[in-house]
Amino acid sequence: METIALLRDKRVILGVCGSIAAYKAVDLASKLTQAGAQIDVVLTAAAQRFVSPLTFQALSGRPVYSDLWSAGSASGLPSHIAHIGLAEEADLLLVAPATANTLAKLAHGFADDLLSITALAISCPLLIAPAMDGNMYDSPAVQDNCETLRRRGAHLIEPEEGRFASGMVGTGRLPETETLLGHIRRVIGRDGELASHKLVVTAGGTRESIDPVRFITNRSTGKQGYAIAQAAVDAGADVVLISSAAGLPTPIGATLVAVDSAESMREAVLANVADSSALIMAAAVADYRPQTVSEQKIKKSDDSLNLPLTRTADILMAVKAQRARTGYPMIAVGFAAESENLVENASDKLQSKGLDLLIANDITATDAGFAADANRVVVLDMDGGLHHIDRTSKAEIGAYIIERIGGLLD
Repeated sequence: METIALLRDKRVILGVCGSIAAYKAVDLASKLTQAGAQIDVVLTAAAQRFVSPLTFQALSGRPVYSDLWSAGSASGLPSHIAHIGLAEEADLLLVAPATANTLAKLAHGFADDLLSITALAISCPLLIAPAMDGNMYDSPAVQDNCETLRRRGAHLIEPEEGRFASGMVGTGRLPETETLLGHIRRVIGRDGELASHKLVVTAGGTRESIDPVRFITNRSTGKQGYAIAQAAVDAGADVVLISSAAGLPTPIGATLVAVDSAESMREAVLANVADSSALIMAAAVADYRPQTVSEQKIKKSDDSLNLPLTRTADILMAVKAQRARTGYPMIAVGFAAESENLVENASDKLQSKGLDLLIANDITATDAGFAADANRVVVLDMDGGLHHIDRTSKAEIGAYIIERIGGLLD
């Protein structure tokens, strides 16, 4: 797992309670550490019946706290004020898994162990991931406690439905690590530099139907668009992700608008950019579609098939016209996938479509671009500037694009 810029050097207190789901907290602590965060793990007495402090210490490389009265000397803090030192330095307190007992403590201000006392002392956000067996999560007492915590400003991660260790099936499973990481990023990034801005991001290759089972598309998988959407969430933006991609997890905190064709994407874009700060048009929109769509599956008959095509609507030109009328979106960013004359063709597109930034990539590269996790791009701006980004992760490129948009909005 690569470092996540948002989480680099962030202090996260991970409170782990007595649940079989504590094994997922072990993986979470490992992933957070790999992402660059500094993890202070606080185990309840019950949690230690499922996993040992040494496990978390080995993965995080940091002291693990489990006893209010003997918190250890690694931090240099006297044991009776260890919770103050933890609370003052924390950027986030995450309780995962949170049992029904701990939810009750947090909701009613109990302070009888290190985790509950630390929760009272923090000034950072509180993120809670309940996990419990059977019908416990749906019980009125647990739901009342959850509502009390939400009303006080705590962020709760809804548990998932599935099979429990007891064999029962219901709602109460702790989400997987990637989902938990998404919520952590959403909460930590909520006050970022784009917190007051709405960003619209498009992703994926559109599909133009030929008949009920066939369509025309391209090689775009949507990975770069999703990376941009995640970077925008990390910066605190209100993100609308308009996507035709399949099989990619929507970044936690982004609103997904699913589309398929160029026309449905055009309608979604124009509807959502009307009050937006920026549009990032990362989708690979089909330039052509079949003139007619067969209502029935086309059968094999001749050795060849004549398929007349017609142009699709140019979404960025429609956006340009809307910007001229309304001023929105305030910033427009386009993409150009080129196989020759990269900078020249990209520059023409930047000017003709009235863009503030254009990200161009060479589709002939075999080690970056379509379907890969890495990309290599040239960023052009309206003032004639060129910025070359050598092969790097699409996450890094997404973060750079969002940083540039932040600078333009400032």
